[in-house]
Amino acid sequence: MKSLSHKVLTLWDEISLTEEETRILRTPSADIPLPLSREALEQIQTLVDAFLELDGALGLAAPQIGINRKIVIFRNKGFDEEGWSKKEKDYDLLINPRITQTRGEPVKGTEGCLSCPEIQVEVYRFPEIKVRAYDLKGNRISKRYEDFLARIAQHELDHLDGRLIVDYEGTVYFPKEKKSFFERILARIP
Repeated sequence: MKSLSHKVLTLWDEISLTEEETRILRTPSADIPLPLSREALEQIQTLVDAFLELDGALGLAAPQIGINRKIVIFRNKGFDEEGWSKKEKDYDLLINPRITQTRGEPVKGTEGCLSCPEIQVEVYRFPEIKVRAYDLKGNRISKRYEDFLARIAQHELDHLDGRLIVDYEGTVYFPKEKKSFFERILARIP
């Protein structure tokens, strides 16, 4: 069995901002044409494979691995488990997702992101959303997400518009020993 080992793009590395990766992460994604072509199915499978390689990840959006298409994948249970089952029923894969309804007053929560390593940001999210998307067979689906799952879905859908947690106004938390690095980096984020 070959090891795929997909690289997750980040806004910065250990030294500075990553211009090319930032450009890709900041580019709004395009819809996947339907019916799904062989190329689209390959892109979707690449995202699924990359997500399943990441034990600690709650979700992943296609732009995070360099595919500027509207595809997201995220766990729908087992959020506290490191070694979660990774079975198809334990994650949602959404193609061309759109939030069609929001409910409730936005709630503050602290979020991390694979593309913004070592930091967490306080972000306000709706506690309930409805999403319209397509599944792997090209069928139109509608899903309702609440609470933590709604937060995860909104976070992943933000990636499709080139938006990341650093774009929110909330408090940013980072390791104290890297204070000067993050103050410098965060001041320069496009």
